Amino acid sequence: MKIKEILSEEGKEQKISAKGWVRTRRGSKHVSFIALNDGSTINNIQIVAEGDSFNEELIKQITTGSCISVDGELVTSKGSGQAVEILANKIEVLGAADAEEYPLQPKKHSLEFLREKAHLRFRTNTFSAIFRLRHALTFAVHKFFNDKGFFNLHTPIITGADAEGAGEMFQVTNLDLENLPKTSDGKIDFESDFFGSKTNLTVSGQLEAELGALALGQVYTFGPTFRAENSNTSRHLSEFWMIEPEVAFADLETNMDLAEEFLKYCIQYCITHNADDLQFLDKRMGDEERNLKKEERSEMGLLERLQFVLENDFVRLTYREAIDVLRNSKPNKKKKFKYLIDGFGADLQSEHERYLVEKKYKKPVIITDYPKGIKAFYMRMNEDNETVRAMDILFPTIGEIIGGSQREERLDKLQARMEEMDVDQEELWWYLETRKFGTCKHAGFGLGFERLIMFVTGMKNIRDVIPFPRTPQNAAF
Repeated sequence: MKIKEILSEEGKEQKISAKGWVRTRRGSKHVSFIALNDGSTINNIQIVAEGDSFNEELIKQITTGSCISVDGELVTSKGSGQAVEILANKIEVLGAADAEEYPLQPKKHSLEFLREKAHLRFRTNTFSAIFRLRHALTFAVHKFFNDKGFFNLHTPIITGADAEGAGEMFQVTNLDLENLPKTSDGKIDFESDFFGSKTNLTVSGQLEAELGALALGQVYTFGPTFRAENSNTSRHLSEFWMIEPEVAFADLETNMDLAEEFLKYCIQYCITHNADDLQFLDKRMGDEERNLKKEERSEMGLLERLQFVLENDFVRLTYREAIDVLRNSKPNKKKKFKYLIDGFGADLQSEHERYLVEKKYKKPVIITDYPKGIKAFYMRMNEDNETVRAMDILFPTIGEIIGGSQREERLDKLQARMEEMDVDQEELWWYLETRKFGTCKHAGFGLGFERLIMFVTGMKNIRDVIPFPRTPQNAAF
């Protein structure tokens, strides 16, 4: 049985078998107490091995990190801290762990150290909790959209289009880099490449998802995306996962409603199904923050923060309103912001987003109608010809967690924006054709999955919420 199931068998004394990895062993030559974990839960089961039943050589092999199989009786625990324990009749060491070399001895390890041991860090309480929650959130995403009648669309990982217009993309090629084919004017001949043209790893599945929505009604993508941005911050990865729904006949209001409902659903799912993991991470966050200066500590604990999102309607305001609030705020007037706000057109930074959420409104915030100059070409132009029907959702500690918009469905307006922003219309001919053949208003958003996991787990570095982080100069494991 899984240890999670065994621990729920309270009061039922029975023969039982368990397998897992040893967290700790303590005791004397008369009796050993083994804490066993199999990854199904944050909690360990205690194995009691009485000395006269087992030879000393076997017990010596049961060290932290070793993998064992146990047969025995499930009995009511005589000690405190657990309701039941297993009185062992038979123990088999399936895989010994060299006690001197095993790096995860039962003591506190830094997150930086554990990133270097990413092949083993799943065995720690912190990371087993994080990755159970990552699974729960993955399942919640699919369940939410499935229950609402969305269709999951697998958009291409290899693409010739740059959805964001940022240009920071990983090139995909099988050309011989030692002997590159050239055209008559000396440029690289991509017609000789595998796909017959220049291709990259995708930065977003949005453009292709729009094509699906304009036939299937409502679709969503959930897949890996890639940015070749040379950034080593705690908020950036080179490979990460994106969730991108697209909905036909939807406007910006519908889009905001969907996004708010979606975030609340995912958070509630984790609270309902992963209470033990969240309680552990809540305590962990509290312990970590005791060592910080008062001004660096979070105003809310992890569980409190999750409830904060569930219990509040998100505040909705326009970019113009947000700029006015920020320009007149104390931090701006006293020059406490690193990036001072002086008027319309400023790109909001994390410090501004967090001020609005944590200080001004004390609720999650949705900002709409951004200046066209700081947003992508595909966002629907407002009547003022200055702003677009964009929206960003801001959360405490994280800042922006979702970005989306009503898409520009009018062909002439879309072409004008592409020309204005120097986006290649020939490359995106297929995207433009959807505006020629049965266009309609539609909207969608993108959620960086790791950002959501950071919020739900309380982790401060994005490298700690993905199993094997890919960052500049690092593709280990």
